[in-house]
Amino acid sequence: MNKKIFFLVVALSSLQFCLAQSFTLSLWNKNIPNFQKTNEVEISDTSDFIRIRNVQNPEISVFLPSKRNANGQAVVICPGGGYGYIVYDGEGTDIAKLLNDNGIAGIVLKYRLPISKSNIVGYKSPLLDVQRAMRLIRYHTSEWNIDKDKIGVMGFSAGGHLASTLGTHFDYGDKNSNDPVETESCKPDFMILMYPVITFTQPFMHKGSRDALLGTSPDSSLIKYFSNELQVKKDTPPTFIVHASDDKAVPVENSLVFCKALVDKNIPVEMHIYPEGGHGFTLAIGNDHLNSWTQRCLDWLKWLNEETTGK
Repeated sequence: MNKKIFFLVVALSSLQFCLAQSFTLSLWNKNIPNFQKTNEVEISDTSDFIRIRNVQNPEISVFLPSKRNANGQAVVICPGGGYGYIVYDGEGTDIAKLLNDNGIAGIVLKYRLPISKSNIVGYKSPLLDVQRAMRLIRYHTSEWNIDKDKIGVMGFSAGGHLASTLGTHFDYGDKNSNDPVETESCKPDFMILMYPVITFTQPFMHKGSRDALLGTSPDSSLIKYFSNELQVKKDTPPTFIVHASDDKAVPVENSLVFCKALVDKNIPVEMHIYPEGGHGFTLAIGNDHLNSWTQRCLDWLKWLNEETTGK
């Protein structure tokens, strides 16, 4: 190749990275845990939102702000979809871009769904994937201009259940692991829960999410384990919650019981209950009252950042 052309290609590639700063990374280089090879293939439906089913290769799409604008925070985003599919853009990449505009790294998680026959045990895969995502980000913090103690998780609907599961079922890494990623903590430093599924107990549970994750006749111990209002501990991270009181799919009581559990443990929590909005409103474009949640959330993240840095 002509040297001038070679250097031009390198320069253009570097410029593209600087401008876009987005890329995709597999969670597991090889030997995906709780996975068995089947004839399943991943399916994407793009009729309105991008809905992804049958995830075979879990991955993160990393959206980074410019180095100059980065404030050190990062958010792992778990799109919803009732544990049957993933609303990849409306509750994923659209949110990452909003965060980028405010100096925050947005990292969209494409996690395995429990109903996939490629799982060995269905309910294990989503949590394994979000835990790995958190570890992987901590492993790459220096490269991605992220502070290790400013990495949170955000979830929508069933993705909110997954996010709150991470926030109540985490560990601090296996220091004896041969995989350096696995030595990192998977504890989120904060949670953002958007119209989340929280409880798997009556009368407020979202039956569709529970059945998809645990099956139609789950063991009582699993119901308790994944009812996250019952799993809040003293080291569960600070939390920001948004819900609409007219949500007919996931009753607002899911957020209320989780908020109470946090308050009872003296964990900082901010909650916004909107009078209307239903379920799945994402950015609430066109609703000037409801879409104010984004600014409230950004204000909370700024406050949290200042608290963390001691400003």
